[in-house]
Amino acid sequence: MSLVHNGPGRFDVWAPRAESVTLLAGGQHYPMARVERGPGAEGWWAAESAPVDGDVDYGYLLDDDPQPLPDPRSRRLPDGVHALSRTYGPAAHAWQDAGWQGKELRGAVIYELHVGTFTPEGTLDAAAEKLGYLADLGIEFVELLPVNGFNGTHNWGYDGVQWFAVHEGYGGPAAYQRFVDATHAAGMGVIQDVVYNHLGPSGNYLARYGPYLKQGDANTWGDSVNLDGPGSDVVREYILDNAALWLRDYHVDGLRLDAVHALRDERAVHLLEELGALGDAISAETGLPKTLIAESDLNNPRLIYPRNVNGYGLAGQWSDDFHHAVHVNVSGETTGYYGDFASLGVLAKVLKDGFLHDGSYSSFRGRHHGRPINTALVRPEALVVCNQNHDQIGNRATGDRLSQSLHYGQLAVAAVLTLTSPFTPMLFMGEEFGASTPWQFFTSHPEPELGKATAEGRIREFERMGWDPAVVPDPQDPETFRRSKLNWAEASGGRHARLLELYRSLTALRRGNPDLAGLGFTDTEVAFSNDDGWLRFRRGAVEVLLNFSEEEIRLEDASGLMLLATDDATKQEGGAVTLPAWSAAILKG
Repeated sequence: MSLVHNGPGRFDVWAPRAESVTLLAGGQHYPMARVERGPGAEGWWAAESAPVDGDVDYGYLLDDDPQPLPDPRSRRLPDGVHALSRTYGPAAHAWQDAGWQGKELRGAVIYELHVGTFTPEGTLDAAAEKLGYLADLGIEFVELLPVNGFNGTHNWGYDGVQWFAVHEGYGGPAAYQRFVDATHAAGMGVIQDVVYNHLGPSGNYLARYGPYLKQGDANTWGDSVNLDGPGSDVVREYILDNAALWLRDYHVDGLRLDAVHALRDERAVHLLEELGALGDAISAETGLPKTLIAESDLNNPRLIYPRNVNGYGLAGQWSDDFHHAVHVNVSGETTGYYGDFASLGVLAKVLKDGFLHDGSYSSFRGRHHGRPINTALVRPEALVVCNQNHDQIGNRATGDRLSQSLHYGQLAVAAVLTLTSPFTPMLFMGEEFGASTPWQFFTSHPEPELGKATAEGRIREFERMGWDPAVVPDPQDPETFRRSKLNWAEASGGRHARLLELYRSLTALRRGNPDLAGLGFTDTEVAFSNDDGWLRFRRGAVEVLLNFSEEEIRLEDASGLMLLATDDATKQEGGAVTLPAWSAAILKG
């Protein structure tokens, strides 16, 4: 199987379960005939007399069903995921980014945003108007939550059923190309969040066409994608072609691969390895870096090991352990999966080793978990870390952010930890100015029964965790979506403006001091005191001092130029630094 895919012909469709297929295009019917594509690719159909030019609305009639189905590879769905597809040629866009040189992960800061709630308008064009703000903030990569076609008007994006389409409410594929062009013009790369482990509950017609799913083999969100059973050659090609669509046709710089632990693949060459190889092949073809980052809770560094040592060759993976360690130590929350992270010693280990659980016992899982990172094979920037993200906020009962319960000093300590860590920091939209708006779980399922089941399931889930059902917002209520939109007026005043200035200073400091992001795992030195509530760590010539307590503390042997202090009352004298309660300072010796 080729690693660089070009996809089928304009109206070719894989439907091995059908006895007959008719193309409906531009209001005309075109009988389709089977075409041979070799072993493992049986079941393709083509229509030789189909129109070859112009935008056409089209769908497929399978066997005796008079209802046309949309194309599994739809580029546009102007009337929704249940209606006809529309052709769209990416070459119609006149790209303006010929001078774009790309971005590497090392030294970068990622900004995660949801198009629908990032701006009042909730469109890609409106998001593009904020790119100057993001560049000024010091962002190198803008990471978009999934934009593929889903049913309804608003959604997190993880209920997508049309992986090749861009949601029309965001502006469709043309707006997406404009956004990528504008982001590159602003000096930033684009990472697209993609979901290959499951499909949404409404508008998924793949099973009508062929064995895209493994019936009876479910993950958390429904039937697993068929990656290793009969017919899986074409299913894998479907996924690889989709990845190539973003990386090649839409000039995207990287992909964030959702929940790869839910990819059930027993083949000798794992899908993730093929994706890693595809990214490298397109990088070689375009001369631009293509960065693939896995979301995984397995703490398995094989994802980021090179393929020549039996790794998957991805550029990065998320480290939830970092998030948990920071969250617990700034908030004091220790319920659920936070239970193992309640000490500065845990934070120190994560700063040095990347994971807490690298073979240790996980009380939340009731078993040992993870394995150590071979620091000779990878660098710290391969771990993407955060103190907040869409999951860790939105999957709380009320979608509350840290800024809704913590004061400035605590938020500042979390910011310093994230942006001076050895790893690749990622911010969640609004974090940088302490947004007071929540980010809640919202859906817009048009089917009343599905909307009701979603809302009731959400309530039951949190009731089991001890939450009062009355505080859990109804995901189907349009107000849940509206209240999750950022209030940009906040960013210019009070503690919001103060926190924003801190974030800008930290990203500038990170860019100006390569020791923070340019050294290896073994170059991190950490000391701490659980009793006194302080932690300090050094990367090369840069040392970071943090006070997690309610009392002022004095740290000796802390000399050097003070690059930044989060509290104006910080004092440096006689080779010592006095840190006020909940504050941090950064020195360069």
